[in-house]
Amino acid sequence: MKSHKVPGRARGGWRIAAAGAAVMLALSGCGGSNSGGGTPNAAPTDKVLHLSFLQDPGQPPDPDIYYAGQGLLLTTNTYEGLLQYKAGVDKAVLEPLLATSWTASPDNKVFTFKLREGVKFHDGTPFTSAAVKASFDRRVAVNQGPAYMVKDVESVTMQGDYGVTITLKAPNSAFLDYLACPYGPRMLSPEGLKKNAGTDNAQGYLTTHDLGTGPFVLTDAQVGSHYALAAFPEYWGTKPYFEKVELPVITDVSAQQLQFNNGQVAAILHDLPSSAVQSYLNNKSFTNYSLPTMMSNYAYINPRKGMMTDAKNRAAVMQAIDVDELVKQTYFGRGKKAEQIYPPNMMAAEFGKQSVPHDTSALSAIAGKLPADQKTVTIGYDSSNPDNQLISNLIQTQLAAAGLTAKVQAYPTSEIYGWVGTDGQSAPEIMTYLGWPDAPSPYTWGHISWDADGGLNFFGCSAPPVTAALAAGLPTASEADFSTAGVEAVKTGCWLNIADVNDFMVAQPWLKGVEQAHVVTNPNSLRLNALSVG
Repeated sequence: MKSHKVPGRARGGWRIAAAGAAVMLALSGCGGSNSGGGTPNAAPTDKVLHLSFLQDPGQPPDPDIYYAGQGLLLTTNTYEGLLQYKAGVDKAVLEPLLATSWTASPDNKVFTFKLREGVKFHDGTPFTSAAVKASFDRRVAVNQGPAYMVKDVESVTMQGDYGVTITLKAPNSAFLDYLACPYGPRMLSPEGLKKNAGTDNAQGYLTTHDLGTGPFVLTDAQVGSHYALAAFPEYWGTKPYFEKVELPVITDVSAQQLQFNNGQVAAILHDLPSSAVQSYLNNKSFTNYSLPTMMSNYAYINPRKGMMTDAKNRAAVMQAIDVDELVKQTYFGRGKKAEQIYPPNMMAAEFGKQSVPHDTSALSAIAGKLPADQKTVTIGYDSSNPDNQLISNLIQTQLAAAGLTAKVQAYPTSEIYGWVGTDGQSAPEIMTYLGWPDAPSPYTWGHISWDADGGLNFFGCSAPPVTAALAAGLPTASEADFSTAGVEAVKTGCWLNIADVNDFMVAQPWLKGVEQAHVVTNPNSLRLNALSVG
């Protein structure tokens, strides 16, 4: 989801329990049996699962580089970390993975882990404590977007083959969340890293191979064309039902839907446009799911360009956006108007409140006085997200009613992330973007979005009160401090949370286990070894 170099993020807010009951995800919509003339595609008998990507994932499936969205399907099914979040529940609940147990010191500086025995990497070598240090060191050396999660590690001390102590330079209430989140440090084979190091810490090798312990092995990675996975026969955990997963890259959303409707694809896991959502909601030939996430659709305003350099102008633009109308015309029950500046399922409802009343009068007054060359702005959106094209078009119409001329333009994901750390002049004045936190933490979201060095701070907007409040909340996960940070972020006029968005997925009726394979922190993805035919 991102691509940057930053010193640190984290989690906070309500503490995630390592154990305990959670509410199971509810299936939304129809499914089960086909009504009418039979399903277009019967359940496969060859144990090959056919899925797809809409557009290319955008970055190589290297867990220390990958920082985008839909490619999580590759990285989270080939690699594993010490911890993970429980699937099939609507809150982020920590559970063991390659670590079987853990403890944290009272000051959140020292963490000890007992490691799982009998685990093999895909290259056949055993997983031991040496892999923890090697994997952390490699992430720091590569120094790409997710490197911040381990940069504050002071030491990794091995206690035999199956024990490890990690000591941080400063208290961090989010560290366990770093280890569990989909962008967190994954364990890589030390022998494989050494053997394939080359001159780039094995980055070249890991564009087309993997060195993980996950239930699947990466067998094909043709950028812009095709990806594939195969079940790892020596996987330590639940063995996958499907022996192979085929993932062609489809460049057009209509073509993707056609292949699904014809039975060539088992499921569509991401980026269905609103028009398609409507068509699937009442179609009993397929099963549809609306599953909880931590995704929100935001409007970003560029404070470094044109009329938007004035905070009053930014605030007026935000107020001119009719959020209720955007949600009504776009989400059809799979999303709701956001009440907080933070993404959903992260903080209690009373924290991080967002109050931006709809009022076009301020922008109308400003637009009437602007010079002609500042009355035209660009609204950008990620080309892989059809809904944001619709939202951008609607915002265009709303701004026009207030006297501001806007054009809508699509940008590829790679270009959007290229704006981070620049002067913002090549970026649009406004952008709509579907985002989610690296880890389920108010600090993490606040840091990556609102701090000057954050990987989702596309336009470099920041304010000292925001940074100070985030830093104050980090050691102890103070919701009050994180709430203050959110309120101060709203005041900048750089961010507006439009809607909290569910994962809407459609599947052939024979594909079983979708709810159980879904993780609230991992959008656009499933744990493939939980899927089967039924």
